[in-house]
This record gives sequence, C-alpha cells and structure tokens, in this order.
Amino acid sequence: MRRAAPVQLPRGRPRSFDTEAAVERAMNVFWSRGYHATALPDLLRATKLSRGSLYAAFGDKHSLFLRALDRYIAIALTRMDTELDHRREPVEGLRAYLAGYVDRNSGANGRRGCLLVATAMELAGRDVEVDRRIGNFFKAMEARVAGAFSRAKAAGQLADGVEPSSAARILVCFVEGLRVVGKTAPTRIISQATVDALLDRFIR
Repeated sequence: MRRAAPVQLPRGRPRSFDTEAAVERAMNVFWSRGYHATALPDLLRATKLSRGSLYAAFGDKHSLFLRALDRYIAIALTRMDTELDHRREPVEGLRAYLAGYVDRNSGANGRRGCLLVATAMELAGRDVEVDRRIGNFFKAMEARVAGAFSRAKAAGQLADGVEPSSAARILVCFVEGLRVVGKTAPTRIISQATVDALLDRFIR
C-alpha cells in the first residue's frame, strides 16, 4: 500500500521590511528620548510597523531596546577599529580617536549625547542585560586604547613610566566625561589642541 506524500504546509509570510533599518530607527528614538520616556506609539511611528509586526519581529520594547543598544555598540567599536587601525601609526590613531570625540561632543552632536552614557545613567544597576552590555563595551573600548598605547610603547613613543593600561583607563574616563559635559554645552567646549595636550602627557 502506497503511503500518501506528506502535505506541504505553507510557509509563514516573509517579513516585508528591513529589520536592521527598523532597529536603526528605534535606536534613534531611544537615543533622543531615553528608555522609559519612549512609548510604543513612538516606536511604531519611527519604524512604520504595526504593533503585531513589531512584536513578531522583536518580542517587546525591552528586546528591541537591547537590539538598538547592540547596534549602537557595534557602530562605536567599528569606528574605533578604523581610528586605531593596527596599520596606522599608533599615536596618529590615538589623535584620530580623540578628534572624533571633539566632533561628537560639540554643538548639536554634543547636546544629543551618547546613548550608552544616557542608558548607564538611567538603567545601570537595575537591568542585568544592560549592565552586561555597557560593561563589555567599556572593557572593549579600554582594550583597544590600551592596544594602541602598547604599540606606541613598542615603538619607543611613550614617555618614561607610562603604563599602557593605566593611560588607556585615564583616556577613556576623560572622553566619556566629555560626553556628559557636552550634553549641556551650547557651543564647542573643547578643541583638538586640548585633547592633544592631554595625549602629549603620555608620549615622548
């Protein structure tokens, strides 16, 4: 007796939207408003998704926020990898890294601030997943800067007594502090000459 061929059930309807573009739009909403002040209607307007589509794709507001935070972190680390590229002279890379912070902490960019810093102030200590992401980001950031300082040391470019990991921690604390100050400054608060003067304390 021949067995009947299994019935092929129709596949679920494929998503008709760009998931990463939706995450990008949601990221900008969270960045502008903060996590708690962002309501579902804000996300629906920004992503141009229905409630059902948004929940089907991302689960809930918190899950979408984590996706947005992951995207922000990935962009930031990719930018750092470009600035501190191993093929680049290490001190030149560190100057490029600091130059980026000058731009991001001035005028409208400065007032917008940093999504990670804002998230840390709002949710740190109250959200395990957020704590893990922010902690891992700052470790990765510090490691990249320390790597550049280590390459500078190997090239004989660091001042006597400067230890790469300590110098990296000081520099990371400095630039992240700029993000907080830039949030309230109506004009450019710091120049390239200022950050170069800080870096010059570490190099020959």
